Amino acid sequence: MSLFGRSPRGGNTGTAVLLDIREPHEWQAGHAPGAVHLPLSALAGGDGLPAAARSRPVVVICRSGNRSRRAAELLWDRGVEAVDVIGGMRDWAGAGLPVVDARGGHGTVA
Repeated sequence: MSLFGRSPRGGNTGTAVLLDIREPHEWQAGHAPGAVHLPLSALAGGDGLPAAARSRPVVVICRSGNRSRRAAELLWDRGVEAVDVIGGMRDWAGAGLPVVDARGGHGTVA
């Protein structure tokens, strides 16, 4: 089973950055190691991408996949190559992939 959805225009994740668009309390409880954080509320409000995500393809993740799909569409509208993770952090963790909390310890999906 693939966790990655198709972007609105195809998408290539070769040198991509993982962008977690969940709210701060969700991020702090658990996120993928190496992910970059920008809440969907900030992205939808017009905030730009964090420096680590600029000029790179973006793989967007949320809790279940709904917000990440919306965020990928917003990013494409801004000229950013983006795909979303189907099933989000729930399926990420369910697939046995690592989840860390804000302190770097074992995290949970909130």
